[in-house]
Amino acid sequence: MNTFGKSFRCTTFGESHGPALGVVIDGCPPGLSLSENDIQPALDRRRPGRDPLTSPRAEPDRVEILSGVFEGRTTGTPIALIIRNREARSSDYDELRDVYRPGHADYTYQMKYGIRDHRGGGRSSGRETAARVAAGAVAARILSEAGITVEGTIEEIHGVSDPTGREEEIRRAMAEGDSVGGIIRITARGGPPGLGDPVFGKLDARIAGALMSIGGVKGVEIGDGFAAARMKGSEHNDQMDSTGFLSNHAGGILGGISSGADIVVRVGVKPTSSIRKPQKTLTRDGEETVVRIGGRHDPCIVPRVLPVAEAMLCLVLADALIEQQKYRLFQG
Repeated sequence: MNTFGKSFRCTTFGESHGPALGVVIDGCPPGLSLSENDIQPALDRRRPGRDPLTSPRAEPDRVEILSGVFEGRTTGTPIALIIRNREARSSDYDELRDVYRPGHADYTYQMKYGIRDHRGGGRSSGRETAARVAAGAVAARILSEAGITVEGTIEEIHGVSDPTGREEEIRRAMAEGDSVGGIIRITARGGPPGLGDPVFGKLDARIAGALMSIGGVKGVEIGDGFAAARMKGSEHNDQMDSTGFLSNHAGGILGGISSGADIVVRVGVKPTSSIRKPQKTLTRDGEETVVRIGGRHDPCIVPRVLPVAEAMLCLVLADALIEQQKYRLFQG
């Protein structure tokens, strides 16, 4: 399952400590204005080493377009994007070759494949998301042509919503050798009604699946989400008059199809699994041991998950927008 999407399809490749990461995009319409400058700003927001509160791995994350673009416009053929790894330090992970890191995919990958890349987690590493962000930037260009924007914000870190307090929570966790999580809110504006396919292709189901595919994401809410379970129908229903919807408790999706209102999504991100505090674990031989994770890690991945979550929502919406065109072919 390294390919995402139906009509706008993205196949990502590469590992955290391999030569490069990248994505091949198939189904992008021809004639779209696209350059590396359209993609790079999104990667710059995600890349490590930008400030003292992120991983000090100083990757430039420069994107290269290898195919699918001619004289500044897409040709309709597959677009290949590559991001080369420049600053991997695989020796930092030598002590973890035969040890399962708590909270990571080490154990489950070993159980599934019988082999795993211990260098930063391989495909399970958060570094894999660089390819998603690159693809999402292309999807965002498609959406912009249709007047659709996607923007996210951090709502809270470790339960704290005040921006200054959020930063302090991260600093405190970092000083303690621990980590914290948080909540992200993403809003898509300007989208048309009619996106999404019942019954199993519901737009909210596709959005939830896309966001839950991001490592570290443990919960997704559309609109009021779980708060809806504590409301009455008279409170939650989005009534209408001649001006449109009078509220947006549904988060812009009704019956799995977009209503034209803002699509509002909240994402819960767990604390970073790699921490310096000692934790009990097992070796591959089943022996009990204690592990302290060294190397370069974020005390909080929420700020870097934000552009990834935006990218995944862009990918879903671009895919749904292209799919929807099929229904308009014979409607004039």
